[in-house]
Amino acid sequence: MKKIKYYYNTNTLRYEKLETPFRVKLLRIFGFVAAALVTAGLISYVAFQFIGSPKEKILQQQNEDLRDNYRQLKDRIQSIQQQMQELEKRDNNVYRAIFEANPIPDSARAKELENKLEIASVSKLQDNQLVASIVKTLDNLSSRLVSQKKSYDEVEELVKNKEKLLSHTPAIQPVSNKDLNRVASGFGYRIDPVYKTTKFHAGLDFSAPQGTPIYATADGTVTTAGSTGNGYGNHVIINHGYGYETLFGHMVRVKVRSGITVKRGEVIGWVGSTGKSTGPHCHYEVHKNGEKINPIYFFFNDLTPEQFDMLLKKAAASNQSFD
Repeated sequence: MKKIKYYYNTNTLRYEKLETPFRVKLLRIFGFVAAALVTAGLISYVAFQFIGSPKEKILQQQNEDLRDNYRQLKDRIQSIQQQMQELEKRDNNVYRAIFEANPIPDSARAKELENKLEIASVSKLQDNQLVASIVKTLDNLSSRLVSQKKSYDEVEELVKNKEKLLSHTPAIQPVSNKDLNRVASGFGYRIDPVYKTTKFHAGLDFSAPQGTPIYATADGTVTTAGSTGNGYGNHVIINHGYGYETLFGHMVRVKVRSGITVKRGEVIGWVGSTGKSTGPHCHYEVHKNGEKINPIYFFFNDLTPEQFDMLLKKAAASNQSFD
């Protein structure tokens, strides 16, 4: 029930009903609304200054998330760059050095991007600048990866060629010689067994019973198999490529034929005394680019350093050759 207010009228000496004019009511309402609006404005101002609007909070959270993501991305990029630097260093200083290949100069690789942005400056970057910076860094890494992959492809080819070169390089003795007593005559000037004069002996003579197996000392292709009347009797010549050629003389019987390929350790014939020979033995020669060189330096696959030193002394002794 609405409460009715009265006031004492001194003119009429009576209590009369208090009635507020419409204009006063309107002014009161307007004053209340104005005060409410001003108060709401002040509260909103204070709240937005120190607390922030919901939309601003969302934007701040998104911005912080972007910073965290950028930190993680930056750390990953730095880690990848360090790995790339290590790979490039190993490529130049280790892998290519092994195969005596020239290192790749830095100018041939994509130069390292000078990307030293601090986290504090990220908030000042516009979105397009930040994206452009990251894209530029990733493009740089991609370019370096392509260059490094090409380099490793070249190293892989060098490995294959090196393996092939090693398999085609004479590296074992032509006959079994575990006790190292079968080297009867070495490389150099020796007394000829027939003419008794000093002549140049272009190989090593391995004395062995007739029928002892003779082995190919490296992979290659047989170019000569049999007797050609040159004093070597039944002999085999193998072309190994890379300028290498080996000769095995005075066989009692040849197993291989001209034109076939052989592998290191494969039996190519048997010890004999055919041709200009004074006893069963295998005359073994190594040629490099047409020049006859000392075979003693090509036994590194089946000799220890001590055994090699012993064999070197035996081969250096002045004596009479077998052919």
